[in-house]
Amino acid sequence: MLTRDDRTSGAKSGPTSQGTSGRRVARATIVAVASAAVLAGGVAITPTLAQLAPDKPGVETPFGRAPLSFADVIEKVKPSVVSISVVAGSKGRTGPSGLPEGFPEIPEDSPFYEFFKNLPKEFRNMPQQRPTQAQGSGFVISADGYVVTNNHVIEGATKIQVSFDDQEKLEADLVGSDPRTDIALLKLKSSKTFPFVKFSDKPVRVGDWALAVGNPFGLGGTVTAGIVSALGRDIGSGPYDFLQIDAAVNKGNSGGPTFNLEGEAIGVNTAIFSPSGGNVGIAFAVPARTAIEVIEQLKKTGSVSRGWLGVKIQNVDEDTAAAIGLTNAKGALVSEITPNGPASSSGLKVQDAIVQVNGDKINDSRDLARKIAEYAPDTTVDVKVWRGNKEETVKVKLGKFPGSTDELAKLEQGKSVDPASTALEQLGLTLAPAKAGGEGVSVTEVDPSSDAAEKGIKAGDVILEIGGDVVSGPSDVAEGIKKAKDLGRRAVMLSIKSSNQTRYVPVQLKQG
Repeated sequence: MLTRDDRTSGAKSGPTSQGTSGRRVARATIVAVASAAVLAGGVAITPTLAQLAPDKPGVETPFGRAPLSFADVIEKVKPSVVSISVVAGSKGRTGPSGLPEGFPEIPEDSPFYEFFKNLPKEFRNMPQQRPTQAQGSGFVISADGYVVTNNHVIEGATKIQVSFDDQEKLEADLVGSDPRTDIALLKLKSSKTFPFVKFSDKPVRVGDWALAVGNPFGLGGTVTAGIVSALGRDIGSGPYDFLQIDAAVNKGNSGGPTFNLEGEAIGVNTAIFSPSGGNVGIAFAVPARTAIEVIEQLKKTGSVSRGWLGVKIQNVDEDTAAAIGLTNAKGALVSEITPNGPASSSGLKVQDAIVQVNGDKINDSRDLARKIAEYAPDTTVDVKVWRGNKEETVKVKLGKFPGSTDELAKLEQGKSVDPASTALEQLGLTLAPAKAGGEGVSVTEVDPSSDAAEKGIKAGDVILEIGGDVVSGPSDVAEGIKKAKDLGRRAVMLSIKSSNQTRYVPVQLKQG
């Protein structure tokens, strides 16, 4: 059983997954963490293999030097490692009258309508549930205050606070997050210059030293050490590979860095392998290369766009290859084509074995998923398939990987997805066309954790304009959001009509 959550409080069970053998890790609890490390302690080396060098802080071996202490490295990186505290779930939904759900709806001709309509915002947005608190780890990656952590640490957060080793505490904004790699990017609310660490651009090898500083159980500033145990691990989290480290990591460590001896981050810790939920010396980290690619997109757009083929696939094993006439048991067999997906109109067919994409050979289903994800949406790729005892090439214009499991589920059920609905999640609003003869777009639901709710927008309000442009449907609002993002803005100006009053409301866009 694979679970993924290790925040020290407010933690809950995550999705489960099982594997079989080889690189796939299975039947164990994966608890999201934030530190990577290795077995700490002295190095037992016989005098015939090594000798102490009095003038150097280390041990000479036939394979290079081994450090006697990690203290110098830790002094260098520790100021950049932070503890992250999160508050989530502090508000309830509002109904059409602007009152919390469960309050009676007041008709406009009621003598009490004006009274309830003009209630102060703190009454209109009364909490429906107790806020939860959680903790994790992270690290600063730039002097201007960008911080990397795990998506599951900050998911659903209404307030994020970052604490440094010197006890300084700062508020942080969420720039964006990527659930598929479990990476989130924060920006500290401060103009000061911060100590930071860089990601390593050197290849990582099995057996390399690995160091980590994290926030287990809210203790903060905890250092562990060990080695890189394996590369390319599949932990059931999409097509991406993870580093495996023998880390003494626990709940609350999520999002912390794995360092090499040069003080560079080689990974972002995200999970541990554990039948009991505690540390058993096997942890996983997002490799630096993957983290860098995700962070660059989050900085630019607040989200990650990946190509999507729109097929369900399985590995081509020996029996499958024999059954379809393939010489080598390599490739990905199309078992199902997603309705309304990119492949549905491309000419790809069920039982096609995909063996190449743009000339790159495909080893298995994960290899195909990884290669497709590297392309930007709307890219046209040449997909070479084995069909009817011969090779054929099919051109496919890739779509954008669905932004949520709900959206993907709708597509797989053959239901169309309104692109405006996804874009409007960034406003925290659900919209519907105005009533016949009406103007603008009607607000049908408000996300209680959104800035729109903070600004007093409620179900029943009407959006007349976005960014100065008149709107007549949800797609116009989605287009207004896109324009704002293209201009690098993090908020949009809405013209809101409530009853007979019109006002302008600047609403921050959700990131991710």
